[in-house]
Amino acid sequence: MSELKFIDLLEPVTMNPKTALRVTVLGGGSFGTAMANTAARNGCDTMIWIRNPEVAAQMNQTHLNQHYLPDFRLEQSLRAEADLETAVRDRDIILVAIPSHSFRSVLQQIKPFITSQAVISLTKGIEAQSFSFMSDIIRAELPEVPYGVLSGPDLAKEIVAGQPAGTVIASQSELVRYAVQQALHSALFRVFASDDVHGVELGGALKNIYAVAMGIAAAYNVGENTKSMLLTRALAEMSRFAVKLGANPLTFLGLSGVGDLFATCNSPLSRNYQVGYALGKGKTLEQATTELGQTAEGINTIIQVRKRAEELDVYMPITAALYAVIFEGAPPLSVAVSMMKTGQRSDVEFVLPHYAV
Repeated sequence: MSELKFIDLLEPVTMNPKTALRVTVLGGGSFGTAMANTAARNGCDTMIWIRNPEVAAQMNQTHLNQHYLPDFRLEQSLRAEADLETAVRDRDIILVAIPSHSFRSVLQQIKPFITSQAVISLTKGIEAQSFSFMSDIIRAELPEVPYGVLSGPDLAKEIVAGQPAGTVIASQSELVRYAVQQALHSALFRVFASDDVHGVELGGALKNIYAVAMGIAAAYNVGENTKSMLLTRALAEMSRFAVKLGANPLTFLGLSGVGDLFATCNSPLSRNYQVGYALGKGKTLEQATTELGQTAEGINTIIQVRKRAEELDVYMPITAALYAVIFEGAPPLSVAVSMMKTGQRSDVEFVLPHYAV
C-alpha cells in the first residue's frame, strides 16, 4: 500500500444535520465498513447496522472495527446501531453489504420499515439454488423501491486508508445514481454511473471466480506471461457468460469489469485470492475458508456459474477447471496442461468465430 497520505490533502467535511443525506449500511464486514466510513467522511448522516449489540457498542466507543479493520480509525460521526428498525427507518439510502446467503432474509426483515428509501446492493455474489442476482432479490422482496448495485475494484483496506479508488453505481434510475454519487463521491473515491445493472453485477460476481484461480496460480509461482494469459482469458469467459444473460459486453471494459478483475486477481488483500492461494499450497477448502474468517463469495459462485453455464451451453473452461480441482480432487497441474492443449483459438471475444483446436 502506498505510503503517501492522500487523505491529509483533503479538507474535513462537517455534517449539516438539516441537509445531509441519511445513509445506512447494513453489514459490518470490511467493505460495508469502508463504504460507511466513506459516506461519513463526505458529511453524510451515516449509520452502520451490526447484528451484535456488544460489537456495535464497542465500535461507537473505540471508532474501530476490531474484527475486520483493526488498524484503521473510523470517522467520529459514524454511528453503529444494532437495532434494525432504527438503522433503516426514515433514511435516504440503504447500502446492503450482506453475504449472498443472508441477503434475502435481511431484506425480508427490513421490509416493514421501508417507505421511499433507495436500496443499493454492495454484495458481489449469486444466491445459491435460485441463481438470483442481488438486484433480482431486491425486486422480488421490495418491488416498489428504487434500487441499484455498487461494484468496482474496491479493496476495503485501501479505501479506509484513503488511497484513491473508484467504483460504479448501476441503476435504471438517474435519481438513484445521482444520490449515491452525492453520498460517496469525493476526491479520493470516484463514483461512476452505469445503467447496465446486470452487467455491473455480473462483473462483481464473476471476477471472484478468477481471483481464486489466480491465487492458486500464485501459489505455484507462475510467471507474468501465465498471469496475463489467465487474466485475459478470464475477461473473455466473463463476457461470454454475461452477454448470454443480457448484459452489455462494453460494461466489462470499465471499472466493474476489467478494473475489478485486475485488482481482485492481483492483490493479496483479496479474500478470494487468499482462498485460492491457500488451496494452491495444499490446504483443504475448509481450512482455507476457516483461516480467512470472512466470506469468499467466489467459492459459491464457481458452483452456481458452472451449473448455469452448462445449462446455457457457454464455454467456460477456467470455471470448469476450478470446479474439478476444488470439488472433484483433480490435480491442478494436470488440469492446467489439459486446458493449454485444447480450447478455442480466437483471441478477442465477439470478433472472430470460435473454432475448437
